[in-house]
Amino acid sequence: MQHFSILSLLRHGLRDHKGWRPQWRAAAPKPGYDAVIVGGGGHGLGAAFYLARDYGLRNVAVLEKGWIGGGNTGRNTTIIRSNYLFDKSSSLYDHAVKLWDGLSQELNYNVMYSRRGVLMLAHNVHDVQVFKRHVHANRLNGVDNEWLTAEQAKAFCPPLNISPDVRYPILGAALQRRGGTARHDAVAWGYARAADALGVDIIENCEVTGIDRDISGKVTGVQTSRGPIACGKIGVSAAGNSSVVMNMAGLRLPLESFPLQALVSEPVKPVVPCVVMSNTIHAYVSQSDKGELVIGAGTDIYTSYTQRGGLHIAQHTLEAICEIFPQFRRLRMLRNWGGIVDVTPDRSPIIARTPVPGLYVNCGWGTGGFKATPGAAQLFAHTIATDAPHALNAPFTIERFRDGYLIDEAAAAAVAH
Repeated sequence: MQHFSILSLLRHGLRDHKGWRPQWRAAAPKPGYDAVIVGGGGHGLGAAFYLARDYGLRNVAVLEKGWIGGGNTGRNTTIIRSNYLFDKSSSLYDHAVKLWDGLSQELNYNVMYSRRGVLMLAHNVHDVQVFKRHVHANRLNGVDNEWLTAEQAKAFCPPLNISPDVRYPILGAALQRRGGTARHDAVAWGYARAADALGVDIIENCEVTGIDRDISGKVTGVQTSRGPIACGKIGVSAAGNSSVVMNMAGLRLPLESFPLQALVSEPVKPVVPCVVMSNTIHAYVSQSDKGELVIGAGTDIYTSYTQRGGLHIAQHTLEAICEIFPQFRRLRMLRNWGGIVDVTPDRSPIIARTPVPGLYVNCGWGTGGFKATPGAAQLFAHTIATDAPHALNAPFTIERFRDGYLIDEAAAAAVAH
């Protein structure tokens, strides 16, 4: 693997940067692998990396129907936080936040993790009560979170409009200082090159069209648009298309897939020093390194596999953003897009073995998938390699929906889903 450093950048700069090699091989499918990961996003690539590095499983392929990072990994708003309510959730997400800290060094690739803080606004008495409950619950679990008055919130984020004479007055906010953002495509690229260096085959434009099973029901391989591939284990990490892939093995998952929209403004000088989120108005905003305001909306109300969304959703979000930040009214929007989020009934993920031997699934993250990337990938790799869950993902089974052990994090999701 090419090593990135100041010296290597200087050396290649003297050669007009003509000596760089491709970040990963353009691998062709082999007839068989020990394990196949379906989905070339951050979760899938990360799982392949940890399988190779931590468990010695290097005869692994990652199958992506499009291009690396072209799914939800490249279509989100890059927010990282762990201020979830329940013990199981906060432990899971905080595990990921801890891994984000050293991920650039671990992958030798700058994922641009920025610890700028996540500010969650309260607009009514219900919001205040809910967020204070989150603050207390997080502190009991050793997760940083603190309550700010409206004045303190404005001091932390000066552009906020805390006037009481608006539709959504700001009564206070919960702040997680360790929260922040990272560069989404850099995360995918970093995991891809690191996994490739350990021998993992990354196969793009390779859509899975079927799952093969033997007479006992165990998986034996996958059918793809590039031919059949034999394997003993299959890990599905396909976000909004997870239910489609799992149906190929005869499994129905408790998932619904919705479009989730985001958009960016024209670039401006630094103006938003943190991430600002609002559950009530289903909007959130941060500023990229290029100066664009990255704005996220709530999910559309209909299920769909389109990577677009309804115009009225974006319009509602922009109206609310312009009330919270009046100085943004004159900004022009550059582009908008949609991702497909997979949502479970309790708004918590599934990271588990399935009833089909050799088949594993990592799905149901809703709008929380990106923030969990390194933690979810590591735990998924553990589950695949050992055929047993890690203690952190043990509660996030498919069977919890049958047995009633739900982990209802709808209030912590920060958008409407």
